Amino acid sequence: MHAMQYELTLPADYDMGIVRDRVARRGHLLDAWEGLGVKAYLVRERGVHGSPVNQYAPFYLWNTVEGANGFLWGGGLQGIADDFGRPRVRWWTGLAYEEGTAAGAAPVVAVRRRRPVPDGVRLGEVAEEAVRECGRLAGEDGAVLAAAAVDTGAWELVHFSLWGHDAPGADGEVFRVLHLSAPERDRLPRGRRW
Repeated sequence: MHAMQYELTLPADYDMGIVRDRVARRGHLLDAWEGLGVKAYLVRERGVHGSPVNQYAPFYLWNTVEGANGFLWGGGLQGIADDFGRPRVRWWTGLAYEEGTAAGAAPVVAVRRRRPVPDGVRLGEVAEEAVRECGRLAGEDGAVLAAAAVDTGAWELVHFSLWGHDAPGADGEVFRVLHLSAPERDRLPRGRRW
């Protein structure tokens, strides 16, 4: 599993209805994308859930590198690049994935928590803790799914979770879910990934 995200931070007075309309018109285009486990179409709005910015920030969990590369180089990302400019795409290697206690619910919000891997720590212990945290999040009431991943270029951990209610039980940045494409969610490998 691989996690991927780009963020489009928009002006404070940007009409977020434009993003909602875009997702309503185009979100279904990835509903059958080969190699894609999950794409959560996410927004943050300034002043909502403590967000300081307006932002469109889709989050992906990929089953295959080929699927992700097909998206990046085969036209999937081109529409965003044409309309907003080419974004910086973040990439994390998966450490763990779990279905949540509310796996069948439609997600309402997503929570993303990023933190650095500190210097001087045993890497295996950090990874094991990330796996445990993924399982803990998935076990919380209302959790749809949870994932943990790491960017070894920046030594950053990310925990990502989807929730079936508006008040998530996780710490981090809260996003509203506009649409969920999940063509191969059932193929995302569960548990620890090494």
